[in-house]
Amino acid sequence: MAEQSVEVLIQGGKATAAPPLGPALGPMGVNIGQVVADINKKTADFKGMQVPVTVTVDTKTKAYTISIGTPPASALIKQEANVKAGSGTTGSQIVGNITLEQVVKIARMKEDSLLGKNLMMRAREIIGTCQSIGISIEGKKAQEMLRELADGKHAEKIA
Repeated sequence: MAEQSVEVLIQGGKATAAPPLGPALGPMGVNIGQVVADINKKTADFKGMQVPVTVTVDTKTKAYTISIGTPPASALIKQEANVKAGSGTTGSQIVGNITLEQVVKIARMKEDSLLGKNLMMRAREIIGTCQSIGISIEGKKAQEMLRELADGKHAEKIA
């Protein structure tokens, strides 16, 4: 059973047979229109966000499976903060704000792809991403929030 995989980043609910998906799937002999329709159905909840998609095709039977990953942490943060783009000047310009509860929600969504061993460490990773795209947490800059977490101030919110 020979399998080939195609990994692409697609805007949720808007996959097309155009590049990068169509040219990669064409030589595999699958019904590209059906694959695109299935991807759009599975990614509909992620409208407006880039979603990693892996299409695995059995080259003999032409059967395929579609695996949907979670969007990048930065995309989830921007969605929660309701901003279109991050800051162009990291660390000095704040473009949005989210709550610590939203940080925890994102950390739980990205649980499998973050390196932290527990929820507190994963939340700290998300706060680091907030810093790099200019998002404050409960009105505080990311560095200040990280210091407060290190001091144990918000342990009950993250438990």
